[in-house]
Amino acid sequence: MIVALVVVAAVVGLVLVGAVAWREHRHFVDAEESRRRDDEMHRRHEDEVAESEARLRLSLDAITQGVVMADDAGNVLYRNSYARQFTEARHGEALVEAAVVELLAEAARGRAVEREVELFGPPRRCMLVCAMPLALEGRDYGSVALIDDITEPQRLDAMRRDFVANISHELRTPMGALSLLAETLAGERDLEVASRLAMRVQAEAIRLSDILDDLLELSRIESDESSERAPVIVQHVIGDALSRLKPIADEKQVPIETALPAFDLIVQADRRQLTSAVFNLLDNAVKYSDAHRPVRVSAELSGDCVELEVRDQGYGIPLHHQRRVFERFYQVDRSRERTDGGVGLGLAIVRHVATNHGGEVRVDSTEGEGSTFTLVLPISEDAATEKPAESDEHEDADTVDANASQPIGAQA
Repeated sequence: MIVALVVVAAVVGLVLVGAVAWREHRHFVDAEESRRRDDEMHRRHEDEVAESEARLRLSLDAITQGVVMADDAGNVLYRNSYARQFTEARHGEALVEAAVVELLAEAARGRAVEREVELFGPPRRCMLVCAMPLALEGRDYGSVALIDDITEPQRLDAMRRDFVANISHELRTPMGALSLLAETLAGERDLEVASRLAMRVQAEAIRLSDILDDLLELSRIESDESSERAPVIVQHVIGDALSRLKPIADEKQVPIETALPAFDLIVQADRRQLTSAVFNLLDNAVKYSDAHRPVRVSAELSGDCVELEVRDQGYGIPLHHQRRVFERFYQVDRSRERTDGGVGLGLAIVRHVATNHGGEVRVDSTEGEGSTFTLVLPISEDAATEKPAESDEHEDADTVDANASQPIGAQA
């Protein structure tokens, strides 16, 4: 009996010990599982933080604006790639880094500040540095500085101001003349004088209309609105331009010669824009040529481009003016330009047409000997495979000679 009790007690003891051991084992396993889950969550959180930081750095490096972050003591913590270019800069660009350091110190004292830094280059640039404190609910998180290149916005703003000033000035002249002529005409009793005054009124009205037409054409070409590109035969474009220019050339007695190849030169282009560009080149050449001094227009295939050249024997352009002749309203000789009724928009139109078509326009001029303007247009693959559309306008057969130079317009 005693032995049986001892056996039972031993079995009960073993069961209790096993139960306690199992419970401790489960506690240990659960603790390890919990620690493993905590470690996994911690690693995942660290990975998410690292990924977010990398994404933020890449985003800041991608923007075209400098970002410099500093702590509450003014020590720089981070610069994006745009801002880092100024840390090792020499000469003028070092002024930007100096401005960043000074403005961050000001921002650390709780002030938002900004400064424009002129870099005289070349190229000439203007940088805007802004710094501001970072604070939230009374807590100071340091400061940040932003670096912006405002060269282009300043240039565009200056162009807008110049445009308004120039067009106001150019319109005032014909408007003033029309007002004065109309006032004089109203009180004139002599029919012959009245007829001359009426012709002057008409001339000034035409001049005003030409100015507005040039402005509208330039605006349309700059915005490239309703531009329809199709294969265009360059010889036909030259013919269109010569047809428009012939009355002007006849009046000034300036002959126009052409030298064009026998085969068609085809480019992918907006025919209206291209005709406008060629007309303005020819009109400019005739305008600055004396009577009986021929203007020559030629075109040839050069590699994968068509080069259209307009050469005159006029007054020429001084070297210091040649880089600016394609600017809007820029006039080399304002007194002569006024006499001929121009406002300096023709060559600006040519430049924009060339840019719209992926080409360029060049000028080579010697003062007193004449000027040569070359319009270069690339030939696209589409132009080589598609058939050029026929023009709805009448082509003047006399304007193109496939074999030799032929004077067109007024004869010497």
